[in-house]
Amino acid sequence: MTEMNMIEAINFTLRQEMEKDEDVLILGEDVGRNGGVFRATDGLVDTFGERRVVDTPLAESGIIGTAVGMAVRGLKPVAEIQFLGFIYEAMDQIAAQAARIRFRSAGNFHAPMVIRAPYSGGVKTPELHSDSLEALFMHSAGIKVIMPSSPSDAKGLLNAAIEDPDPVLFLEPMKLYRAIRENVEEERYTIEIGKANILKEGSDITLISWGSTMAETKKAVQMLEENGYSIELIDLRTIVPLDEETIIDSVMKTSRCVVVHEAVKSAGVGAEISAIINEKALFYISAPVLRVTGYDSPYPVATVENDWIPSVDRIVREVKHVWELSLD
Repeated sequence: MTEMNMIEAINFTLRQEMEKDEDVLILGEDVGRNGGVFRATDGLVDTFGERRVVDTPLAESGIIGTAVGMAVRGLKPVAEIQFLGFIYEAMDQIAAQAARIRFRSAGNFHAPMVIRAPYSGGVKTPELHSDSLEALFMHSAGIKVIMPSSPSDAKGLLNAAIEDPDPVLFLEPMKLYRAIRENVEEERYTIEIGKANILKEGSDITLISWGSTMAETKKAVQMLEENGYSIELIDLRTIVPLDEETIIDSVMKTSRCVVVHEAVKSAGVGAEISAIINEKALFYISAPVLRVTGYDSPYPVATVENDWIPSVDRIVREVKHVWELSLD
């Protein structure tokens, strides 16, 4: 075991995967000599050379288009988009090319590629550097979406993403890159894609979150427990596929649910979870599913972003609200 933060765990995993498999390579803007904008690829070019750690032009569609071609021809590219807000430039390559290859070719071709991208606010970035856009890809059938919240999860999930036979979007919360240190297994391991993690069992209310908002959600749970609430806390880990079984089983036990995410509220992942609960567990719930989210606006300027991001106070308030709304 070695103590790591998330960016160290990602760097360690990339090195481990490249040592294990010569078909794994990295491409993106400044991933080589500069080691990546957050140093996720630091030092890899010195070990594996410029043919496997490729600095590209500033062209996101070119990065993903090249990765698609590499993947179809048998390589396992890990492409880095410097910030998730820049991914609009590559949407056609992701949604219309990478995600559809298996369907379009009737299973004769597939694209075993990973797209890594930092996202989330809380670090005072300029416009387009903090957006949470995971819902866009929930609508793009054919691509998996992973959003880890801890160094150990990042390592196990990134290993699983690289060995997956189809395209995976791996979204990394910027504000958690260096916020948490924990012991991480050095030996290679994988975490199943599409399997949520029940961080804490409880009986009163199910609290669901993932990625960047897990830190605030954990603090809220601690405050609520001190006030007598029994909270079941679920870290989804993966948005696509969604672990419906764990969600439904938990809500059938607690009969109440609050979803916390940083993306805007309308048509977000929280809305999908609410719909699933209505469809499959309606007669087990005693209160409407509530959401604590970002607001339906562009991500704000740095001076007011703390008012936009779901806070501990907002989470606690909505949990108490769902309790007050309960029929039993």
